[in-house]
Amino acid sequence: MTIPEMIFEVLVRLPLKSLARFRSVCKEWKFLIDSEFFRNRFMSLNSSSVSWSIIQTRPHKLTLEILGHHGCKTWGLTRSPGSLVSFFAETTIRKLQVLACTDGLVLLYVESSHGTPMYYVGNPLFQEWFRIPLRPKYTSQFVERLRNYERFSDAGLVTKMQSGIVVSYKVVWLIAHAFARVDFGIYSSDTGEWEIKKVPCLHSAFWFSHHKPIALNGILHWLSNLTGSFVAYDFYGGHQDACSIMYFPDIAQDYELPRFRRTITTSEGSIVYFNVFGGNANRRLRVWRLVKYTDGPEAWQLIWEVSLVSLIKLGVLYPVVMHPLKSEIIYLWSRIKKGMVLFNLRTHKFSLHKESEDERKCMDGCTLSFNWCNEYMETVHRDFSPSFQGGPNLLLASQYVLPRWLHRLPRPQPS
Repeated sequence: MTIPEMIFEVLVRLPLKSLARFRSVCKEWKFLIDSEFFRNRFMSLNSSSVSWSIIQTRPHKLTLEILGHHGCKTWGLTRSPGSLVSFFAETTIRKLQVLACTDGLVLLYVESSHGTPMYYVGNPLFQEWFRIPLRPKYTSQFVERLRNYERFSDAGLVTKMQSGIVVSYKVVWLIAHAFARVDFGIYSSDTGEWEIKKVPCLHSAFWFSHHKPIALNGILHWLSNLTGSFVAYDFYGGHQDACSIMYFPDIAQDYELPRFRRTITTSEGSIVYFNVFGGNANRRLRVWRLVKYTDGPEAWQLIWEVSLVSLIKLGVLYPVVMHPLKSEIIYLWSRIKKGMVLFNLRTHKFSLHKESEDERKCMDGCTLSFNWCNEYMETVHRDFSPSFQGGPNLLLASQYVLPRWLHRLPRPQPS
């Protein structure tokens, strides 16, 4: 084996935190680490061990990250991802709110001490932040009025990926609803400009738009006030003329009612829906993967149906999220145990993790760290009640997943 081959085999097995430093050793190492061959080899060896967080979706409630994963193989971080979201403003601020986390990028709303609204997109790992310019006619007073409007949403952030690298992003505002239509304000990192897009949407009057959407593959997904559906739109599709209305797979008349409100999460690059069915003696968990954005039974694939009887001693288990990279691992909250239950749907093994315990490894080899998780779950546990008892579907938890490769923040080209 030659020296370059030895260097390659050593470097490709190091965490990204180390590779970020070794890129500056010499030009040859930088060229090697930046090569597509090196990147593909590294990602093949680190396909399922990436630092990530479970984040809460209620603004101004405790802390953003309620459960973090660190010490994972890909990055080798000694702290949870949420602790990396630090921001140094160019002026004194009185308010800072995380609006969205997508593919390692973060969208912030910042309010200066004088009340000036500002939006930033950043890469917390490299502390790169870019201030999004507002449209010329959007004065501070106009933005403030928009944000007080209950049908307005400024929490959309979608990305375009190539070979595991973010090459473009779009900030999305849901500005207005009309009859069977919605108006989006879209800022693109490719052009550095805003555009207004009017999109046909049959259920526009039933959007619960002030709740946060979930982004995946350039598509934003909003839960609808209609309990059996959610709304999706592809901001990088180009050919899509209207919103997609997606119906949950368990709304058929002959289907038993779910125990909890319907919500969505992501896992292994797909939108996933899961819920609990049946009584205590026959409690079962069903998991579906969205395979097609269409109206019909072919849209969903049932990937798991597992008995929860073995977990009965843990009491009522509230569904939180799926593991973003391993669709056989699900996160459930046990209120009576005040802990997070990690349940492997393939092996039926589970582990209970509590905030009061010392940090320890979990099923994906990462170390768990809690941050006011129990307090947050106590504030929202009633919202898990089935939507047919009143109220819309809700997104109570989401994921912030670090990228699987080094990438800088895309910026508009100078005009």
